[in-house]
Amino acid sequence: MIAIRRSLLFMLVVLVACTPVQAIVTPTTTPAPVPTAWPRARLKSPEYGIQAFLWWKPEIAKRDLTLIQQLGFTWVKQNFAWRDIENQQKGHFEWELADNIVRRVGKRGDLQLLVRIDRQPFWSQAPGTVELDSAPPANLADFGDFCHTLAARYKGEVGAYQVWNEPNLAREWGNQPPNPAQYVELLKVCYLGIKSADPDALVISAGMATTGTSSNEAMPDDQFIEQMYQAGASSYFDILGVHAPGYKAPPEVSSDEVAANPELGGQRFFAFRHVENIRAIMEKYGDTAKQVAILEFGWTTDPIHPEYAWHAVTEQQQADYLVRAYQYAYEHWSPWISIMSALTLADPAWTENDEQYWWAVSYPDWPENKLRPAYAALQAMPKLQK
Repeated sequence: MIAIRRSLLFMLVVLVACTPVQAIVTPTTTPAPVPTAWPRARLKSPEYGIQAFLWWKPEIAKRDLTLIQQLGFTWVKQNFAWRDIENQQKGHFEWELADNIVRRVGKRGDLQLLVRIDRQPFWSQAPGTVELDSAPPANLADFGDFCHTLAARYKGEVGAYQVWNEPNLAREWGNQPPNPAQYVELLKVCYLGIKSADPDALVISAGMATTGTSSNEAMPDDQFIEQMYQAGASSYFDILGVHAPGYKAPPEVSSDEVAANPELGGQRFFAFRHVENIRAIMEKYGDTAKQVAILEFGWTTDPIHPEYAWHAVTEQQQADYLVRAYQYAYEHWSPWISIMSALTLADPAWTENDEQYWWAVSYPDWPENKLRPAYAALQAMPKLQK
């Protein structure tokens, strides 16, 4: 028995010795890029831009890019909805419309693209959930991957990316209560995705809806931005994005004056100069080296929607206030103000029943090219910069 056991033991040793050794490979991960040091090359103050709707109709895109050049503006803000590019499943991309816009803008020479990224594809939601118009994905890495792929494809061709829109509203955040810390996580994955593909592209945080409402449906923009800073947001954007609708007050009127005047709204955020309140938050958290981008601003002429008609202005006032807003920013907010993207060239699908129709500096007519007085005023305005 002992001899048999010794034979078996000898055979086992031989088998082990003859078996190929499997190397243990420790998986390596690509280190995440370090958040961009700031300041880098600063933008001029201010830079002139306007929202456009170039996505679906090439003939509209051609016309409206010409209108922007004739304004003397250099930034085109355009939404690249995630849903329209990676619609069917992860990794399946439809680039035709985005490529067309990037190519058209690139041919203009003196225009730059500011791309807004939002609107998740429905496959990115948690299984079994109802399809939502605007919601963060169930897996944030899916969004980070998309941001990386987008920035890699258009490296050197897209100047700046805006990450999401108005996450301080539940309707823009999957009908969930606004959550600044959650938005910072979404901002972070997109920032790292973009910077690892195109380090020179600027990342701009989302513009917030200006509101005084604090509920499960909305959070005031100043509170949301302060809590973003507390959650570590400053490492994950190059420029802070804000929205600055003027409501009823002229652009030079301070937040204090508006808050003291019920006819102007009676709260500080009803002033175009509410931007200064947001800048004060940046100063509080020591983020003064960064600039601010106004991603939406304007005055409405809406006579039919009660929630907007109370602060409607005339078309001539709209023209005057837009010009004065740019002038005020140049005189008082340089060098920390950067891109100012005005509202807006009209979406060709809008009608008078759409509240957005009344903010525009053009009409959605085609093939007629019908412009409001604000367009001519902005065109004639000196494009002052520091």
